[in-house]
Amino acid sequence: MERIKIITIFGTRPEAIKMAPLVKELEGRNEIDNKVCVTAQHREMLDQVLNLFNISPDYDLNIMKNKQSLTGITTKVLEGLKEIFEKEKPNLILVHGDTTTTFAGALAAFYQKIKVGHVEAGLRTHNKYFPFPEEMNRKLTGAIADLHFAPTVGAKANLLSEGITEKDIFVTGNTVIDAMEFTVDNEYIFENKELNSIDYKNKKVIMVTAHRRENWGKGIENICIALKKIVEDNKDVELIYLVHLNPIVKDVVYKYLGREERVHLFPPLDTKETHNLMNKCFMVMTDSGGLQEEAPHLGKPVLVLRDVTERPEAINAGTVKLVGTDVDEILKQANLLINNPEEYEKMKKAINPYGDGNASCRIADAILYYYGFMEDRPEEFKLM
Repeated sequence: MERIKIITIFGTRPEAIKMAPLVKELEGRNEIDNKVCVTAQHREMLDQVLNLFNISPDYDLNIMKNKQSLTGITTKVLEGLKEIFEKEKPNLILVHGDTTTTFAGALAAFYQKIKVGHVEAGLRTHNKYFPFPEEMNRKLTGAIADLHFAPTVGAKANLLSEGITEKDIFVTGNTVIDAMEFTVDNEYIFENKELNSIDYKNKKVIMVTAHRRENWGKGIENICIALKKIVEDNKDVELIYLVHLNPIVKDVVYKYLGREERVHLFPPLDTKETHNLMNKCFMVMTDSGGLQEEAPHLGKPVLVLRDVTERPEAINAGTVKLVGTDVDEILKQANLLINNPEEYEKMKKAINPYGDGNASCRIADAILYYYGFMEDRPEEFKLM
């Protein structure tokens, strides 16, 4: 067989972070001709990751516009990819996770009977509106996909329960752990001077992100009320909140926390700065999916500010606690970690269930195996 022609598609910063190490791995495989297509569902934050990993897309749909809708994103991706697929005629496209770019990319490939590989397949909350629209994006992508690269055995079990054939599922670990091998430096100096001035050694610095759609309104308000109280009650705590640029989030955060001592509000940082801030902080409080995987790799406990999570492995492993958006519950669990060294050490030392830094290699091997370039099925990621 000739070289396998692949188009790797992503459009947001979280996707780019997790696909970048895979792009680099595919570039090093002689049997694979990989091209990169970005939709730019998120423009500026996506470009930060492309620059960090020195990736120059072969195609850029550049679809982002102010107040874009899910319908608008979907139709633009479908239309843009149609022309690219007709020109390139790939053997396989790769999409990641659960964004609208992911689902629309898989659907566009299906319309032209092109095979689909789904990276980070099998995550489920089993509630189609939480998170919205991500839960249905990943389920619908899973229904279309031919190859399923599940990060964990739990994700594999979800796929099997939905009727996916076991031979088409490969447990690989999560590529975000691969990405951190490129980004984390224990001697890192931040570009932002204020971040460098914070006393990470003698203060308990809590890194916060909270911006998910299901938390808009009362959820974000409760989170901010709880954060304010945590800082007031614990004089050794400093808070760093990376505030999403969406006014629905930003206005609430600045209303409650804008004038608080020992609270530092920053716009979202680029990937390298974010990973190294995580590495220096005491713990993480977030509603992000990716941080639930990244922070435990660095030994940082995570309190998840959501009512449900599609990443139950972290809860079972003890690296993460699901605390929701109830003010009293957030306070209870945060103060427990701040003031109880035994509880903190228990979470800090729990083994990260999401990977060992070799997920991209496993995915590339699985593709070569699927297309007959390797005789033996690749060994799967197993939690030690």
